[in-house]
Amino acid sequence: MTDIARASAPASIGNVGPGFDILGQAFDALQDVVTARREAEPGVRLGKVSGRLKSLPDSPERNTALAAAKALLDDAGADFGVRLDIDKGVPLSAGMGGSAASAVAAAVAVNALLDKPYPHAELLPFGLEGERVSSDPPPWDNVMASLLGGLVIAARLDASQVRRIPAPSGLVSIVAHPDAEIETRAARGILRPSVAMETVVEHSRRLAAFVAGCAADDHDLIRAGLDDVLVEPQRRYLLPALPAVKAAALQAGALGCSFSGSGPSMFAWCQEGDRDRVEEAMRAAFAAAGQSARTYHAAINSRGARLEPVSEAVG
Repeated sequence: MTDIARASAPASIGNVGPGFDILGQAFDALQDVVTARREAEPGVRLGKVSGRLKSLPDSPERNTALAAAKALLDDAGADFGVRLDIDKGVPLSAGMGGSAASAVAAAVAVNALLDKPYPHAELLPFGLEGERVSSDPPPWDNVMASLLGGLVIAARLDASQVRRIPAPSGLVSIVAHPDAEIETRAARGILRPSVAMETVVEHSRRLAAFVAGCAADDHDLIRAGLDDVLVEPQRRYLLPALPAVKAAALQAGALGCSFSGSGPSMFAWCQEGDRDRVEEAMRAAFAAAGQSARTYHAAINSRGARLEPVSEAVG
């Protein structure tokens, strides 16, 4: 038994093009780190906040990390409480899974304090309870990817039906984060409750091609499928620069480019040799639209959440 544990959880790309609420991809160029300290007083409390932010809400109803920690402690029947220090490396309202990363890192850290920790994959429901603070009902894509790593699919809304998809060889993922924010709850609220049958068929065709291409390591199939005809057209007006950035990425060699999650960040997949050219093209297109943007890159098979050493900074 330990009194302190630290865990990191990566950023993530939600939807991954055609996989709205179905596919998620870990993106470990950025990560959140949560340090959990056991306390005698029951409940969850917020400690130090550092990194990109210096303050966060201090109640489980408004903080995804605290909500995830509370859900886990309640389910385990723990007779102790915790204080969480949160080092925010993943921006919020950016389409990079910032709320999910905090929730997942908290669940992994607090789990390590339990007398009988849960298996890693069984922490998914607690990460989802944390994500519920950001969007209710909570989308699974960012949470499962941040927890498990790599490219992940939810075949059903059932933790036993979540699976890793083979990462295709020779490809890298890029995220361009412009100086803007889009709240997940608002972005979901604009989606139409129904769409035309022909759109559903085209969407299904692309999703099938993309997943099959990843499984077969077929880059041509991935290119054919990495195109969102269902959600992206409905959200495009939220980011006027999107068409130009997407066109620039594709012209530079990207296999596909779309919103990362609900945006405003955009992601692209490309050959490793085209990475610098695609990153520069996306930055330049944002700049031409009057927005500065930072780009990051990571392996498609990025690692998921994990425990980290705590000896160097326990105060």
